[in-house]
Amino acid sequence: MNLKEALKNPIFRSVTEAADQLGVDTYVIGGFVRDFLLNRGTPDDVDIVAIGNGIAMAREVASKLPGQPKVSVFKNFGTAMLKHDGIELEFVGARKESYDRNSRKPTVEDGTLEDDQKRRDFTINALAISLNQATFGQLLDPFGGLADLERQIIRTPLEPGITYSDDPLRMMRAIRFATQLNFEIELKSLQAITEHKERIEIISKERIVEELHKILASEKPSKGFALLHKTELLPYILPELVALQGIEEKEGQRHKDNFWHTLEVVDNIAETTDDLWLRWAALLHDIGKAPTKRWHKKIGWTFHAHEFVGSKMVYKLFKRLRMPLNEKMKFVQKMVLMSSRPQVLAEEFATDSAVRRLVHDAGDHVDALMTLCEADITTKNPRKQRKYKNNFKLVRQKIEEVEERDHVRNFQPPISGEDIMETFGIKPSREIGVIKEAIKEAILEGEIPNEYEAARTFMLKKGKEIGLTAKS
Repeated sequence: MNLKEALKNPIFRSVTEAADQLGVDTYVIGGFVRDFLLNRGTPDDVDIVAIGNGIAMAREVASKLPGQPKVSVFKNFGTAMLKHDGIELEFVGARKESYDRNSRKPTVEDGTLEDDQKRRDFTINALAISLNQATFGQLLDPFGGLADLERQIIRTPLEPGITYSDDPLRMMRAIRFATQLNFEIELKSLQAITEHKERIEIISKERIVEELHKILASEKPSKGFALLHKTELLPYILPELVALQGIEEKEGQRHKDNFWHTLEVVDNIAETTDDLWLRWAALLHDIGKAPTKRWHKKIGWTFHAHEFVGSKMVYKLFKRLRMPLNEKMKFVQKMVLMSSRPQVLAEEFATDSAVRRLVHDAGDHVDALMTLCEADITTKNPRKQRKYKNNFKLVRQKIEEVEERDHVRNFQPPISGEDIMETFGIKPSREIGVIKEAIKEAILEGEIPNEYEAARTFMLKKGKEIGLTAKS
């Protein structure tokens, strides 16, 4: 294993020169080393730890680089950062930390390299490579991180209870790394997360959401959400998902477990799109089923209006987690609200008018909606799966045909309010809205084509019906 290969970028030679000139032992540590050893490439952000003053080291390195890049100093954290040639280097002095129970902000003092490695979250993130000339490229691995990489294990350098209690965000990070890398969390570590689960409450919602985003963006997000469920962290973060878990049976009739179904849907959609907000829509598409679940003797289990209820819950969930209450949230709401519409079309004969309404209501998001609904096929019956997938193909074809012919996506009426006022010689009034709505309905129902002349003829007829007379 040639670790010098990881350090071939000339920027590391500048760090070496600065380190030797200042007489400071200096190392590259953390994710850069981990990802190189995993053959995941080398990230653009590099953590450098100096056994001394990290800020002084950053300034010395900058002075040796072409163009002498600006050094950003963060005195509160004792760190400095510079960017050069597409790489972001963050410098910190080696330190040891102690924690107050009510905060994840540590008391920091100068320390050795091993002190610094101890404070790292996991052994695989505590690996360091020397940058000094005499030991250039030498790996320092006091906690067996290299072996854990080979065994694909997430393990803490210290006793896991201490690591997680000190900084409870590490519980989320353990699950996130296990999901991203497809590693297993060491059993002791997994048990410690459950034991300290309530500590997650001291972590800001923003930091939690950051980890949730990374779990959702991974190749198989279900692994992360299953671990959040197993460690009992999920009720503190997404109780709406926990409420979906379980199967109830009455008079021999059962409903599916909507929690595990949801995780399947998320994995399905992860195979077809990297769109984070569409993945959020998949995660939340059924959250309205818990509050709307009802048993009816004649028809069995129902979840009436769960899409509408779920879309309202999306707003509350986003607000609680301090997620953006903007177009991203509205997109997720829309997907949840409309999540069953294409399914109904796929199960029945899709009429042109029904497809027109779907395209009109979904607008630019109709393709995303279809992707979500196709991901929602989780039946294990091969015949049913083939049937549903073929039906969705037919619906997609029909959408293309209707859109090409009728142009109802992001519908703009061929007759404007000004046209109506001019035609009938009236001022702004309720009648204008009535006529515009009638024209829209007539186009969506296929009574008239989406064209000006046809719409004008219809407008004159409708105006006459409500007592308006066209100017001669």
